[in-house]
Amino acid sequence: MDKPEDSQSLSRFILLLMTTAIAASAANLYYSQPILPLIANEFNLTHAQLGSIPAFTQFGYAFALLFISPLGDSIARRRLISILSCILVAACVVAVIAPSLPVLLGAVFLIGVSANITQQLIPFAASMVSADNKGATLGTLMMGLTIGILLSRTLSGFVGEQFGWRSVFIVSAVLAAMFGVLLRVFLPVNKPQSNLRYLPLIKSTVDIFAQHKALQIYTLTGAFWFASFNVLWATLAIYVSDTPFNYNAQEAGLFGVIALAGVMGAKSSGKWVNIIGSKKLVMMVLTLAAIGFAITGAFSGNLIALITGIILIDFAIFSAQVANQVRVFSIDPSAQSRINGIYMLGYYLGGAFGSIAGVKAFSLYQWPGVVAVSIILILISAIFNSFAKR
Repeated sequence: MDKPEDSQSLSRFILLLMTTAIAASAANLYYSQPILPLIANEFNLTHAQLGSIPAFTQFGYAFALLFISPLGDSIARRRLISILSCILVAACVVAVIAPSLPVLLGAVFLIGVSANITQQLIPFAASMVSADNKGATLGTLMMGLTIGILLSRTLSGFVGEQFGWRSVFIVSAVLAAMFGVLLRVFLPVNKPQSNLRYLPLIKSTVDIFAQHKALQIYTLTGAFWFASFNVLWATLAIYVSDTPFNYNAQEAGLFGVIALAGVMGAKSSGKWVNIIGSKKLVMMVLTLAAIGFAITGAFSGNLIALITGIILIDFAIFSAQVANQVRVFSIDPSAQSRINGIYMLGYYLGGAFGSIAGVKAFSLYQWPGVVAVSIILILISAIFNSFAKR
């Protein structure tokens, strides 16, 4: 049984604070998606240029996963989270005043970098509980992540439609400042698990990935299913803004509420993973995701089919994520930040690839192209999962 870090216990209050902070931080990665048509109108952007906005956010997040996440093993996480909170507020301010696409891309890249707060909190919480409680704890944290990802689109769509797309980043800055203060005040101070300097620390992260075949398999499995997830969400607002739906940004954002089925998946999978195992659970929910994509494609232009597909897809993807992270955190308890960083790096590189591929597929083949690419990516993920031992 893993020993919790520094013998600290994870109280209900701290778990709740971490969960809500994860929701607020993760939301920054997806605020731009429902307001893409509004940004396109102001800057007169093509579909390819538009796809670069969510992609740059994901690239920023991926950069932080490799170059910032490992610091959680060598620096007190509360201090690191405070620094990232300040960067997030500043980046949101730049996005608010951005006069052009290049400046906006720089801002969303830094927003992606500072959203690494999420990936400091998750291993922090995992290190404070026993192995038997990891599934339940991660299920709760992933519930917050799910709510943040999905409601971000609803909040962004509403605020963007009513007050303009720049107002979305004002809201983001306020939330970042509020949670930055709360986390600074209430988070415990942990003892770092490594005394390595920065460059050796980064090198050790790469070495850990090379040493553990299981980590390679789990990372590739997650990367491909998250790519399929982003193929859907990077194109959904564009898809429903045209006939036969003709929805505005606010209405497009409401699909985030529908997708809250992912919360049920994240919470329930924390319990099921201990019963049937990660490998079987992941395979089952990937099949469910493929069915969800197929439904949206078979009944293209049908609202009920689209809603049904989104519910199945989000339930499946967030269930798979909890199951995958349970086995990821079991690899080496003394290097959880580095392991989580390299795993999530692959995950969000997959997301960035999915955003670009999705917009490209939509521009060439419309919604059927989006569905085809998504299902192919799900199948690749299932193939990698078949090589896992647990």
